[in-house]
Amino acid sequence: MRLEPRPTATNGPDAPSPQARPEPTPCYGEAMSKALVYAAEAFRQKTRKSTDIPYLTHLLAVAALVGEHGGTEEQMIAALLHDVLEDVEDATREDLAVRFGEPVTRMVEALSDATGHPKPAWMERKTRYLAHLAHEDPAVKLVSAADKFHNLTSLLRDLKHHGEAVWDRFNAGREDQIWYYKRVVEALGTGWETPLLAELREQVASLEQGFSAR
Repeated sequence: MRLEPRPTATNGPDAPSPQARPEPTPCYGEAMSKALVYAAEAFRQKTRKSTDIPYLTHLLAVAALVGEHGGTEEQMIAALLHDVLEDVEDATREDLAVRFGEPVTRMVEALSDATGHPKPAWMERKTRYLAHLAHEDPAVKLVSAADKFHNLTSLLRDLKHHGEAVWDRFNAGREDQIWYYKRVVEALGTGWETPLLAELREQVASLEQGFSAR
């Protein structure tokens, strides 16, 4: 007598229990979501200097660079917010601390060359920033390097396409800008090194060589 195979139950108590899929590990928490919304709202009406490019693109680019070079969630949030105290007049340290905590707020402060409005003169602000940058924590230096890297990427691209007129956008001329970026690289390189800093050095050299060739 030929026995037929017993059918497998698909429902009811005899049904095999499906294997539970493990929950994916989140790459970041709710604070990142809040920071993205905050940055988008704070800079909604701001653009890059003398362009129609939304300023948010710079903040996103800096945060992406920080994340790509091993930065933590707090560093990425600080990257998104690094210009808030400088450029958003109603932003306060106290509010940032409540929203995002002291570690992020301290980084944002360290990344700001001014927190008052109106801002002091360009050279005063940059000299003050350079004075403490060399001694900052590596967490701050990574965000600073990412910020300057993206600024120089944009500047070199615009010089290539639009020529010397690009310098008219800035509060300081090309000689002062080159001086500043060279000093930033020196300060960042004090007791700290990373592939991003090496790339930033190359950008500064390209900027200086381009100027020397004119």
